[in-house]
Amino acid sequence: MMTSIVLLGYAVLLVALGAIISVRVRETGDFYVAGRRLGPGFLFATLLAANIGAGSTVGATGLGYRLGLSAWWWVGSAGIGSVILALTVGPRIWRIARAHNLYTVGDYLELRFDRRVRGTAGLLLWLASMAILAGQYIAVAWILNVTLGFGKTAGCLIAALVTTAYFAAGGLHTSARVNVLQLAVKLLGFSLAFAYLWRFGNGRIWVEAASRHAETGPAGYVSLVGAGTSAILGYILILVPSFVVSPGILQKVFAARDEKAVRLGVGINAAGLLAFALIPPLLGAVARGRFPWLDNSELALPMLLSHALPLWLGGLLLGAIFSAELSAADAVLFMLTTSLTRDFYQTYIRPQAGDRDLLRIARIVTAACGAVGALLAALLPSVISALTVFYSVLTAALLFPVIAGLYLASTSARGALLTMIVSVATTLAAEVAGHNAGAFVIPSPILGLIIGALVLAVVTGMELRGKRAAGVKD
Repeated sequence: MMTSIVLLGYAVLLVALGAIISVRVRETGDFYVAGRRLGPGFLFATLLAANIGAGSTVGATGLGYRLGLSAWWWVGSAGIGSVILALTVGPRIWRIARAHNLYTVGDYLELRFDRRVRGTAGLLLWLASMAILAGQYIAVAWILNVTLGFGKTAGCLIAALVTTAYFAAGGLHTSARVNVLQLAVKLLGFSLAFAYLWRFGNGRIWVEAASRHAETGPAGYVSLVGAGTSAILGYILILVPSFVVSPGILQKVFAARDEKAVRLGVGINAAGLLAFALIPPLLGAVARGRFPWLDNSELALPMLLSHALPLWLGGLLLGAIFSAELSAADAVLFMLTTSLTRDFYQTYIRPQAGDRDLLRIARIVTAACGAVGALLAALLPSVISALTVFYSVLTAALLFPVIAGLYLASTSARGALLTMIVSVATTLAAEVAGHNAGAFVIPSPILGLIIGALVLAVVTGMELRGKRAAGVKD
């Protein structure tokens, strides 16, 4: 009873805070890019709050339950990608966004290439983003199932209602400030829970017990490379690029007040991810030692919360996990809403739309996306399966257009468009064929990137030869 009261009170607080802050939102620039006024602190908080979500908590703990410490690579790869973003892509694309008043990655793709590239990227990402939104809602559902006995569908609906309510109120301007509270709760909750389990809950003993019965063997279970080269390489190649070119992350970079804020905010976020990456695998290993019978490994964290911690600390960890999933969900809503309103509604349906119209449509789209995400969450089986769909499509669709567009002047709209289509099609086809027949040695996302790189190289080479033959200078 006390747990449900605490959770309900926290949810009401988040919605109320969002409503209070939203009174400052008067134009689309506030909703989309927080008026371009985010300093390093707010940028760090909103990025790390979004990046420590379902995959980094419930999903990564479940991986730790199965694989041991090598589950570090799930969150660690996100940290590596964030380092690259802070040092290279982030400052460069921020300068372009500032100079041309860009709000979304779609704005950038149309500026660099053309409207076809913008529209294709938007369509691919809308479909993929619904999967990651569903993943956040599934994680909340697992927590509410173990702690309060709610069914999966009910848990997904609760998560959707809370995130939709406070994000629709004020967009990024609201969520960046709500994320500060959420980040403080999640870091405090996870840190204290881990310290308690390790110091007073015999954590080391439970990890040793788990390693003796692990599929990877005792040595592999407590090794950072125990999952094997193929699995680790898959995490790196899917997640590192995703955290460099993710529209949700890049659009928050657009909101920075200056280039220094980009480097510091994104860089501190990267350091936070690299440090946090070890906590979920260790929690998963402790859960494996204490609860070795779990059929669903993603219940490892909820089981620790309910059966291995004192009531006060379990309540704090519950708030931390709830914060983690909600902050990641509002980041996805941000990406979906801004893209659908800016890249689709204003680009194709009503180019002359004013600020008031766009804000109204943005709030309607937010509610619709929340509802669809909850429905999809009820259908998808697990957090990791939902997130893998998103990260695979995201990397295949955006890696080459964004990076080549920034650094290779010879990349054309045709090359970018064909690369996106072929990369995504190859990734999805290989995924389906691989699941059906198990015939592919190369992971499907890696195969999609390889074929996409070849397409980009061939198209660019042909176009350059055609220009030279026509006597056109590059």
